[in-house]
Amino acid sequence: MTDPSHLKAPPPPAWHTRLRDALPARYVTRRLAGTAGLLFVLSLAVFALLRLAPGDPARTLLGTRSATPEALASVRAAHHLDEPLVSQYVRWLTGALSGDLGTSIRTGESVAAALGERLALTGQLVLAGFAVALLLGLPLGVLAGLRARQWVDRAVQSLGILALSTPAFAGGLLLIYVFSLMLGRLPAYGPGTGGTDRVLHLLLPGITLGLAVTAVLIKLVRAAVIRELAREHVTFALARGVPRRTVLVRYVLRGTVVPVTTGIGLVLAYLLAGTVLVEQVFALPGLGQLLVQSVTFKDVPVVQAEALLIAALVCLVNLATDLIHPLVDPQLRTERHRRRPGRSTPDELAEVKA
Repeated sequence: MTDPSHLKAPPPPAWHTRLRDALPARYVTRRLAGTAGLLFVLSLAVFALLRLAPGDPARTLLGTRSATPEALASVRAAHHLDEPLVSQYVRWLTGALSGDLGTSIRTGESVAAALGERLALTGQLVLAGFAVALLLGLPLGVLAGLRARQWVDRAVQSLGILALSTPAFAGGLLLIYVFSLMLGRLPAYGPGTGGTDRVLHLLLPGITLGLAVTAVLIKLVRAAVIRELAREHVTFALARGVPRRTVLVRYVLRGTVVPVTTGIGLVLAYLLAGTVLVEQVFALPGLGQLLVQSVTFKDVPVVQAEALLIAALVCLVNLATDLIHPLVDPQLRTERHRRRPGRSTPDELAEVKA
């Protein structure tokens, strides 16, 4: 008689084994190297901002101060402008990596300190906008996909297009007029004093920022749901009498994770750029408002530092998205294993045997 113990399924692999299989060292190294190369190119472009400014870089760094020969000589010596461009770039990049981003022309304070004071508020605004986009975009996209080509689908897509085509400053002013002036329920401007007051002050800016990208998530989720509903295993499960809710949760929604994850990365990048207008409308002293003021006053060190910071954040978001994909989609791991150098795919093996 056969021993039943031999029929038991093997124990599942440990979590670190699954993680190693999903993210092999070669794949992670390739992604890290690509991100590092992209950041290097972006740092060159940011460094060139000072050189692309019209006129003498020393006069640009002086700002509104008197451009006397002594002042120009002092600026050139402080910023090493008389050295070759390669040496200047190495000095600037080394300082940026160590946290020394220079001194603001307009205020005279450290650029790193100015960014640090405003980074938290901008981060909170981005999180508020991201939450609004998820809470609206995901359920509306699923609803539009389940009711494809019906009046519900057309209504949801029309609302998304309306939100996408509305400029941030116009939507923000409309929300201020309705909820602050007419109803008097929410504050119209300012960052608040912290805690609950901060949350109330960020509600309108967060809604304004999130509505602009809700349509993107709706489109991505709708297309993913329609594609998953047309797959054979979903049709087979419905034909076998599996409850529709179970099919939706265990098969359809699970298959939409990868495109939605990609869309979330794009949404976060767009939200970072959208804070510039939103912070101006609601008088929020964040990175966006600082960037507008620095461009107006030609504060090149601050503009360089902000451009480098935003570029680095976008690159890190894209890197995180690339690393998350194999963890949530086993098919990506299978395809990478099949295409590994030295291995043949099943189709190639079949051709050899024939």
